[in-house]
Amino acid sequence: MTADDRPARYAYLGPQGTFTEAALLTLPGAADAERVPYATVPAALEALRTGEADTAVVALENSVEGSVPTTLDELATGEPLQIVGEIHLPVSFALLVRPGTALDDIKTVASHPIAQPQCRRWLLEHVPDAEWRAATSNAEAAQRVADGHYDAALAGSFAAARYGLSVLAEDIHDVADAVTRFVVLHRPCTPPPATGTDKTTVVAFIGEDHPGALLEILTEFSMRGINLTLIQSRPTGAGLGSYLFWMDFEGHVSDARVGEALMGLRRVCADLRFVGSYPRADSVRPEIRRGTHDSDFTEAAAWLTAIRTGRTG
Repeated sequence: MTADDRPARYAYLGPQGTFTEAALLTLPGAADAERVPYATVPAALEALRTGEADTAVVALENSVEGSVPTTLDELATGEPLQIVGEIHLPVSFALLVRPGTALDDIKTVASHPIAQPQCRRWLLEHVPDAEWRAATSNAEAAQRVADGHYDAALAGSFAAARYGLSVLAEDIHDVADAVTRFVVLHRPCTPPPATGTDKTTVVAFIGEDHPGALLEILTEFSMRGINLTLIQSRPTGAGLGSYLFWMDFEGHVSDARVGEALMGLRRVCADLRFVGSYPRADSVRPEIRRGTHDSDFTEAAAWLTAIRTGRTG
């Protein structure tokens, strides 16, 4: 069997029973594909970079806690990878314990650091004396409870059976209807075709810090009627005050307005990393302002060519 013949291999944050695996399983064909769990997000992404995996799925953003810094940093500054899709997964936690454990018995609760703030008030009300312990994933927390290291874990209820645990409480959250956004990643490739309900992601690096530096970047979008759906600053690691900007915005790289904006950003930024154009999980269609349709750019280019060639009569 050649590499082209073997089933698709997916890398994801493990162990088995994470919300990331649940998100992955929503992809067509993923249930029958080879799914390989990794202990950390960087390890899953490195498996994709080295060819151990064909696709990686990792969490990028939560509607309560915001962006996942590890994912942003890996995709912004690591060896390039490309987003080809996204998944929105509703997230609600369960309190998983070893059979026979009562609320009064719980002295330690483990979870991923993103999970604990989403359940802080619930924990304070129901297990006020329990100490929180960080785990690399919620499924890893459940695994550690099964091994006897902790008394309880915040995880998906679907992880209980996998680790021989009981669900002591479920539908745990401080904010209802929380959603986590996961991204589907490939090695650099041709973007998926435009669907009309797309999103594009780039990382902009500012060269010399100066008044209006961020405004210069944002102007490239506003003058072309492009709506940003996420902007997040992260340190570059090059010293205090050195930042990059992660930006998601409506549109596809094949759209004229998006292409013009990217060329503008390329001119004003010290560096610009294209991270992907891909279908939006929510299928929201952007409102395209007058003067920013592809036909408007085509007409304007034809008008300029006519002027330059003297064919305006």
